[in-house]
Amino acid sequence: MAKMDDRRAKVEAMREEDRRKAGRRRNVTISLSVIGAFVVAIAVIFAVTRPSAPIDSPQALRPDSHRLQTAPDGRVTLVEFLDFECEGCKAYFPVVEQLRKDYAGKVTFVARYFPISSHFNAERAARAVEAAARQGKFEAMYKRMYETQETWAEKKIPADTVFRDHAKALGLDLAAWDKAYADPATLARIKKDAADGTALGVQGTPTFFLNGKKIEPRSAEEFKEAIDAALAS
Repeated sequence: MAKMDDRRAKVEAMREEDRRKAGRRRNVTISLSVIGAFVVAIAVIFAVTRPSAPIDSPQALRPDSHRLQTAPDGRVTLVEFLDFECEGCKAYFPVVEQLRKDYAGKVTFVARYFPISSHFNAERAARAVEAAARQGKFEAMYKRMYETQETWAEKKIPADTVFRDHAKALGLDLAAWDKAYADPATLARIKKDAADGTALGVQGTPTFFLNGKKIEPRSAEEFKEAIDAALAS
Protein backbone atom coordinates (compact mmCIF):
# COMPACT_ATOMS: atom_id res chain seq x y z
CA MET A 1 0.00 0.00 0.00
CA ALA A 2 2.87 2.33 0.83
CA LYS A 3 4.43 1.69 -2.57
CA MET A 4 1.09 2.46 -4.23
CA ASP A 5 0.88 5.72 -2.38
CA ASP A 6 4.40 6.63 -3.41
CA ARG A 7 3.60 6.01 -7.06
CA ARG A 8 0.46 8.12 -6.82
CA ALA A 9 2.43 10.91 -5.18
CA LYS A 10 5.05 10.79 -7.95
CA VAL A 11 2.38 10.84 -10.67
CA GLU A 12 0.65 13.77 -8.97
CA ALA A 13 3.97 15.60 -8.68
CA MET A 14 4.68 15.04 -12.38
CA ARG A 15 1.22 16.34 -13.29
CA GLU A 16 1.75 19.39 -11.11
CA GLU A 17 5.08 20.05 -12.82
CA ASP A 18 3.41 19.73 -16.23
CA ARG A 19 0.77 22.23 -15.14
CA ARG A 20 3.48 24.67 -14.01
CA LYS A 21 5.32 24.33 -17.34
CA ALA A 22 2.11 24.88 -19.28
CA GLY A 23 1.39 27.94 -17.19
CA ARG A 24 4.86 29.31 -17.82
CA ARG A 25 4.42 28.74 -21.58
CA ARG A 26 1.10 30.60 -21.52
CA ASN A 27 2.69 33.46 -19.62
CA VAL A 28 5.54 33.67 -22.12
CA THR A 29 3.08 33.63 -25.05
CA ILE A 30 0.96 36.37 -23.47
CA SER A 31 4.04 38.47 -22.70
CA LEU A 32 5.31 38.20 -26.27
CA SER A 33 1.87 39.16 -27.59
CA VAL A 34 1.71 42.19 -25.32
CA ILE A 35 5.22 43.28 -26.30
CA GLY A 36 4.43 42.78 -29.97
CA ALA A 37 1.25 44.84 -29.68
CA PHE A 38 3.16 47.54 -27.81
CA VAL A 39 5.83 47.68 -30.52
CA VAL A 40 3.18 47.92 -33.24
CA ALA A 41 1.38 50.66 -31.30
CA ILE A 42 4.62 52.64 -30.89
CA ALA A 43 5.31 52.26 -34.62
CA VAL A 44 1.85 53.55 -35.50
CA ILE A 45 2.16 56.49 -33.12
CA PHE A 46 5.56 57.36 -34.56
CA ALA A 47 4.21 57.18 -38.10
CA VAL A 48 1.35 59.50 -37.21
CA THR A 49 3.20 62.02 -35.06
CA ARG A 50 6.61 62.26 -36.71
CA PRO A 51 7.18 65.58 -38.51
CA SER A 52 6.23 65.31 -42.16
CA ALA A 53 8.41 66.71 -44.90
CA PRO A 54 7.27 70.08 -46.25
CA ILE A 55 4.61 69.54 -48.88
CA ASP A 56 5.69 72.57 -50.80
CA SER A 57 8.11 75.46 -50.72
CA PRO A 58 7.30 79.13 -51.24
CA GLN A 59 7.65 80.37 -54.79
CA ALA A 60 7.31 83.75 -56.43
CA LEU A 61 5.92 82.05 -59.53
CA ARG A 62 3.84 78.89 -59.88
CA PRO A 63 2.52 77.08 -62.95
CA ASP A 64 -1.03 78.26 -62.18
CA SER A 65 -0.09 81.88 -61.43
CA HIS A 66 -2.03 84.41 -63.50
CA ARG A 67 0.06 85.77 -66.35
CA LEU A 68 -0.98 89.10 -67.81
CA GLN A 69 1.34 88.47 -70.73
CA THR A 70 4.07 85.96 -71.50
CA ALA A 71 7.46 86.40 -73.14
CA PRO A 72 8.27 83.51 -75.51
CA ASP A 73 11.81 83.03 -74.21
CA GLY A 74 10.76 83.14 -70.53
CA ARG A 75 14.06 84.74 -69.51
CA VAL A 76 12.65 87.62 -67.46
CA THR A 77 9.55 87.52 -65.26
CA LEU A 78 8.09 90.30 -63.13
CA VAL A 79 5.74 89.13 -60.38
CA GLU A 80 3.54 91.49 -58.39
CA PHE A 81 1.84 90.56 -55.11
CA LEU A 82 -1.14 92.90 -55.00
CA ASP A 83 -4.25 93.98 -53.15
CA PHE A 84 -7.06 95.43 -55.25
CA GLU A 85 -8.12 97.74 -52.41
CA CYS A 86 -4.61 99.10 -51.93
CA GLU A 87 -4.11 102.69 -53.08
CA GLY A 88 -0.43 102.00 -53.65
CA CYS A 89 -1.28 99.13 -56.00
CA LYS A 90 -3.61 101.41 -57.92
CA ALA A 91 -0.85 104.03 -58.15
CA TYR A 92 1.51 101.42 -59.64
CA PHE A 93 -1.15 100.02 -61.96
CA PRO A 94 -0.58 102.50 -64.84
CA VAL A 95 3.18 102.09 -64.41
CA VAL A 96 2.89 98.32 -64.81
CA GLU A 97 0.54 98.76 -67.77
CA GLN A 98 3.10 100.98 -69.49
CA LEU A 99 5.88 98.51 -68.75
CA ARG A 100 3.78 95.80 -70.32
CA LYS A 101 3.65 97.85 -73.51
CA ASP A 102 7.34 98.74 -73.41
CA TYR A 103 8.46 95.16 -72.83
CA ALA A 104 5.85 93.25 -74.79
CA GLY A 105 7.33 89.96 -75.98
CA LYS A 106 10.38 90.43 -73.74
CA VAL A 107 9.07 90.17 -70.17
CA THR A 108 6.45 87.93 -68.57
CA PHE A 109 4.13 89.85 -66.21
CA VAL A 110 2.43 87.94 -63.38
CA ALA A 111 -0.19 89.08 -60.85
CA ARG A 112 -0.64 87.26 -57.54
CA TYR A 113 -3.17 87.87 -54.77
CA PHE A 114 -2.15 89.32 -51.43
CA PRO A 115 -5.28 90.85 -49.83
CA ILE A 116 -4.49 92.81 -46.68
CA SER A 117 -6.69 91.86 -43.72
CA SER A 118 -7.28 95.51 -42.74
CA HIS A 119 -8.87 96.18 -46.15
CA PHE A 120 -12.52 95.25 -45.73
CA ASN A 121 -13.25 94.28 -49.34
CA ALA A 122 -9.79 93.16 -50.46
CA GLU A 123 -10.48 89.46 -50.13
CA ARG A 124 -13.89 89.85 -51.79
CA ALA A 125 -12.25 91.69 -54.68
CA ALA A 126 -9.72 88.89 -55.09
CA ARG A 127 -12.54 86.33 -55.09
CA ALA A 128 -14.38 88.36 -57.72
CA VAL A 129 -11.30 88.43 -59.95
CA GLU A 130 -10.59 84.74 -59.43
CA ALA A 131 -14.23 83.89 -60.20
CA ALA A 132 -13.88 85.87 -63.45
CA ALA A 133 -10.64 84.02 -64.19
CA ARG A 134 -12.65 80.77 -64.22
CA GLN A 135 -14.29 82.18 -67.36
CA GLY A 136 -11.07 83.46 -68.92
CA LYS A 137 -11.61 87.05 -67.80
CA PHE A 138 -8.86 87.51 -65.23
CA GLU A 139 -7.25 90.51 -66.92
CA ALA A 140 -10.56 92.23 -67.66
CA MET A 141 -11.71 92.03 -64.03
CA TYR A 142 -8.21 92.84 -62.76
CA LYS A 143 -8.29 96.12 -64.68
CA ARG A 144 -11.85 96.90 -63.69
CA MET A 145 -10.99 96.64 -59.99
CA TYR A 146 -8.42 99.41 -60.27
CA GLU A 147 -10.52 101.52 -62.61
CA THR A 148 -13.43 101.51 -60.11
CA GLN A 149 -11.48 101.28 -56.84
CA GLU A 150 -12.64 104.68 -55.56
CA THR A 151 -16.29 103.59 -55.74
CA TRP A 152 -15.99 100.59 -53.39
CA ALA A 153 -12.69 100.74 -51.49
CA GLU A 154 -12.08 102.07 -47.99
CA LYS A 155 -15.67 101.33 -46.98
CA LYS A 156 -16.92 98.93 -44.33
CA ILE A 157 -19.74 97.78 -46.57
CA PRO A 158 -19.57 94.44 -48.42
CA ALA A 159 -19.04 95.14 -52.12
CA ASP A 160 -20.45 91.80 -53.34
CA THR A 161 -23.18 93.48 -55.39
CA VAL A 162 -20.70 95.93 -56.92
CA PHE A 163 -18.43 93.09 -58.00
CA ARG A 164 -21.35 91.10 -59.37
CA ASP A 165 -22.32 94.14 -61.46
CA HIS A 166 -18.77 94.14 -62.83
CA ALA A 167 -19.15 90.50 -63.79
CA LYS A 168 -22.42 91.32 -65.52
CA ALA A 169 -20.86 94.26 -67.39
CA LEU A 170 -18.10 91.94 -68.62
CA GLY A 171 -20.69 89.58 -70.03
CA LEU A 172 -19.87 86.69 -67.71
CA ASP A 173 -22.17 83.78 -66.98
CA LEU A 174 -23.53 85.11 -63.68
CA ALA A 175 -24.70 81.75 -62.34
CA ALA A 176 -21.22 80.31 -62.89
CA TRP A 177 -19.60 83.45 -61.48
CA ASP A 178 -21.80 83.34 -58.36
CA LYS A 179 -20.88 79.71 -57.80
CA ALA A 180 -17.16 80.39 -58.20
CA TYR A 181 -17.34 83.51 -56.01
CA ALA A 182 -18.74 81.44 -53.13
CA ASP A 183 -16.63 78.35 -53.80
CA PRO A 184 -14.17 77.57 -50.94
CA ALA A 185 -11.67 76.49 -53.61
CA THR A 186 -11.59 80.08 -54.89
CA LEU A 187 -10.61 81.41 -51.48
CA ALA A 188 -8.08 78.58 -51.07
CA ARG A 189 -6.47 79.63 -54.36
CA ILE A 190 -6.14 83.19 -53.08
CA LYS A 191 -4.76 82.08 -49.73
CA LYS A 192 -2.13 79.96 -51.48
CA ASP A 193 -0.86 83.06 -53.25
CA ALA A 194 -0.86 85.01 -49.99
CA ALA A 195 0.95 82.19 -48.18
CA ASP A 196 3.70 82.23 -50.80
CA GLY A 197 3.98 85.98 -50.42
CA THR A 198 4.23 85.80 -46.63
CA ALA A 199 6.87 83.08 -46.81
CA LEU A 200 8.84 85.18 -49.30
CA GLY A 201 8.82 88.18 -46.97
CA VAL A 202 5.98 90.20 -48.45
CA GLN A 203 4.72 92.58 -45.78
CA GLY A 204 2.74 95.06 -47.83
CA THR A 205 1.54 95.75 -51.32
CA PRO A 206 2.54 96.14 -53.99
CA THR A 207 5.63 93.94 -53.72
CA PHE A 208 7.57 92.98 -56.84
CA PHE A 209 9.89 90.10 -57.65
CA LEU A 210 12.07 90.20 -60.74
CA ASN A 211 13.27 86.72 -61.68
CA GLY A 212 12.57 85.61 -58.12
CA LYS A 213 14.46 88.49 -56.47
CA LYS A 214 12.56 91.12 -54.51
CA ILE A 215 12.96 94.63 -55.91
CA GLU A 216 11.75 98.00 -54.59
CA PRO A 217 11.57 100.45 -57.51
CA ARG A 218 10.61 103.96 -56.49
CA SER A 219 9.89 105.16 -60.01
CA ALA A 220 9.19 103.96 -63.53
CA GLU A 221 12.83 104.66 -64.38
CA GLU A 222 14.11 102.42 -61.61
CA PHE A 223 11.71 99.74 -62.82
CA LYS A 224 13.14 99.99 -66.33
CA GLU A 225 16.72 99.95 -65.08
CA ALA A 226 16.08 96.73 -63.17
CA ILE A 227 14.33 95.09 -66.09
CA ASP A 228 16.98 96.18 -68.59
CA ALA A 229 19.70 94.76 -66.36
CA ALA A 230 17.81 91.45 -66.13
CA LEU A 231 17.41 91.32 -69.91
CA ALA A 232 21.10 92.09 -70.42
CA SER A 233 22.35 89.45 -68.00
